[in-house]
Amino acid sequence: MFTPPFTPLGQLPQLVEERGYAVLSPDSLARLIGTDKTQLDTLKRYWNQLPRDPYLKDGGRYRFRRHASYIVRGSQLELVPHRAHWQSLDYNALHGGIERWFEPLETELQKNIDWQKLIVQMAQFFSTLTPTPQWFIEAHPFRIDTSDGIGRPTPEGAHRDGVDYVVVILVDRVGIKGGETRIFEAQGSIGLRFTLQDSWTALVLNDTKMIHETTPIQPTGAHGYRDTLVITFRRHGFQEPPHRQNQ
Repeated sequence: MFTPPFTPLGQLPQLVEERGYAVLSPDSLARLIGTDKTQLDTLKRYWNQLPRDPYLKDGGRYRFRRHASYIVRGSQLELVPHRAHWQSLDYNALHGGIERWFEPLETELQKNIDWQKLIVQMAQFFSTLTPTPQWFIEAHPFRIDTSDGIGRPTPEGAHRDGVDYVVVILVDRVGIKGGETRIFEAQGSIGLRFTLQDSWTALVLNDTKMIHETTPIQPTGAHGYRDTLVITFRRHGFQEPPHRQNQ
């Protein structure tokens, strides 16, 4: 496994701005959002009740997830009424073009102070790079498991998400091998590969500059899984299907 190229917290704005990505250690992420790893670890239990993703077109049963949408204005976090997750085929050739209605986050998680701080502080950080009066945010807790022998974190392959910024946080990995993160310049030749190994390691991406994917996972014993949290940040509204864009 390749060790992630960790970014010192003080260099985070410069590197995300200049090269389009950064990797934060668990300690750095905790400092950025104003909490500690012990508090973050209390969130792990919410990944144990994720419903199975019913939309996988490869017929797989390996992905579990929930979904929530927020608007952040300054330090104010607003939970948006539950809505479908939608991406165009330009950004997701496998599952784009359809409204995917995932189960909402559990109410207890929505009200958790550290969960709320994580979203608000990341939005405020991105505002230092790209000033905007509000961020349209989607949060996706994922579990990829190995019940069928293999799990695919990104069945759509290397992709962009059609937003401004993406944060991919490793929540846990248990009893698996694989799951290598790969990032590439969208308009260039530079590529990197590394494995997110420790809980609360965070990959921060400028989605306009970088393409990303994660390789499949396999169990090292009877069963294994990889838990992540993907949060996307977009300035100009949520991605919506054409028939909703003018509503």
